[in-house]
Amino acid sequence: MDAIPTIDADNRPRQTLELQRAAFLRNGPPSLRQRRDDLKKLRSAVIGRRREIEEAIDADFGHRSRHETAIMEITPLIMGIDYLHRNLRRFMRPMRRQVALPMRFGSARVEYQPLGVVGVMAPWNYPLSLALMPLATAIAAGNRAMIKPSELTPSTSVLLARLLEEVFPQDEVTVVTGDASKGAAFSALPFDHLIFTGSTAVGRAVMKAASDNLVPVTLELGGKSPVIVARGHSLDHAAAAIAHGKLANAGQTCVAPDYVLIHEDEVDAFVAAYDEAVAVLYPDGPGSGDYASIVNDRHYARLTGLIDDARAKGARIREVGRQTEMANRHSRTFAPTIVLDARDDMRIMQEEIFGPVLPVLSYRDIDQAIAFVNVRPRPLALYYFGSGGEDQRKVLSRTTSGNVTINGTLMHYVQDDLPFGGVGSSGIGAYHGIEGFRALSHAKGIFEQGKWNASSLLRAPFGRLADMVLETMLR
Repeated sequence: MDAIPTIDADNRPRQTLELQRAAFLRNGPPSLRQRRDDLKKLRSAVIGRRREIEEAIDADFGHRSRHETAIMEITPLIMGIDYLHRNLRRFMRPMRRQVALPMRFGSARVEYQPLGVVGVMAPWNYPLSLALMPLATAIAAGNRAMIKPSELTPSTSVLLARLLEEVFPQDEVTVVTGDASKGAAFSALPFDHLIFTGSTAVGRAVMKAASDNLVPVTLELGGKSPVIVARGHSLDHAAAAIAHGKLANAGQTCVAPDYVLIHEDEVDAFVAAYDEAVAVLYPDGPGSGDYASIVNDRHYARLTGLIDDARAKGARIREVGRQTEMANRHSRTFAPTIVLDARDDMRIMQEEIFGPVLPVLSYRDIDQAIAFVNVRPRPLALYYFGSGGEDQRKVLSRTTSGNVTINGTLMHYVQDDLPFGGVGSSGIGAYHGIEGFRALSHAKGIFEQGKWNASSLLRAPFGRLADMVLETMLR
C-alpha cells in the first residue's frame, strides 16, 4: 500500500478533509472492535494527560480550579466515553421494521452506517469536553473527524492537537487551529456532518456556511435558561442548587441558570438564601482558589457593560457572598452578583449573560411565570424547583426547552442516556445517548423481498385479478 501523504492541517484543512474521506472510502466502516479500541485509546490519553489538561485550561482562563476542570470536564467526558463503549454493540445492531401486509413474506430493517468525515467546532468555555465528547460520538458511529477548537483557549488547543496526534493518524482525527477566520473557513468545508457549539449569532453564520454544501448540522447554542421556583419550595435548597449552577466556571456554562422567577412574596427571602449559599460555596469570596476567572478582557468588559446598563435603567445591583471586594484584586474576576428590578429593555434581559450575574424576577402565579418564559426564544435548559403536582405538570407541558432538570441544575447534561440539544434559537439536533450515535449515522432502510408477495399481482397487464387485489387493499 502506498504511504499516506502528510498534510499540514493548520494551513490546508480542505486537503486534510480529502485525505480523511479517501481513507474512509478505502477502508470502509470500522468494526465494533475497532471503534471500542479507539474509544479506549481516547479515554486513556485523557486520563494520562489529566494534569496537563488542568494546567492548560487554568492558563487559558487566567485561573480555573483543577477540581472544577476535573469535575466539569474530565469526569463527564470519561463517563460519556464509557457509556458509548458499553452500549455500542446495541447501537450498531440493525433494527427490524414492520413489513407492509402485501409483502409480508419479505423482511425490513434499518442499518446504521457511518457518514464519513465529521467536523467539530468547539467553544472556549469547556474546551476539552466540548471538543472530545462530539469526537467520541463520531468515533462510536464509525466516522473520521476534524476538530476546530476555539482560538480563545490557545494552550488547550495546542494540547488537544498534541494529544490526538499521538493517539490517531491524521487520516482519522485531526485538529485544525487558528483564529476566527480559520474557523469561518472550516465551517464552509464539505463535511458529511458538522457539529458546532457556541453562541446563537455565530451558529447562524456556521449554518449559513454549511448550507452552501448542504452539510447537515448539529448546533448546540445557548440562550437565557430560566429557573422557576414554586411558591413554598425550600428556598435554601433552591438557592444552593442555583448558586452552584450559576457560579460553576463563573457562569460561563451554556446551560447555566440565566435568571430566576420567584413568587413575589418570597423574593427577599430568596435573595438572603442565595447570599448565604454563595458564602458556603466560596467562604473566601471571589478570591477563592475555587472561583474561576472570566476568560478574557472582552468578556469581562461585556459583563461590566450589562451591569452598567441595568443600573442606569433603574435596576438594583447587589454583590453577594463574602469578601466581594476581593474580586478587584484578581485579574478578570467578577463577583457573584444579583440584579433586582430588571426590565425587558435592559441588555441583561435580552442577551445571554454567560457570567456570575443572576437577575431575580417575581411572578404572581405559575401561569404568569410560564407566560414570561414562553414569550422569549426557547432556551437550551429549564429548571423547576417544586414538588410534583399541577404546577410542575403545567411547566413541563406548556414550555418548550432543550432539556429540564427538576429540583437541581446542570445535572441533565451528565445523564448519558438522555439526548442533549436545544430547540429553535438554542440549537438544532442533539447528541449524547443513542440519539447522538444516530445523528452521526445514516439510517439506511433495507427491504429484502420474499419469494412471494402480492405486489407481483399488481403489474401490467392489468385485469380482473388486479381489481380484486385493489378492492381488498382499499376497503
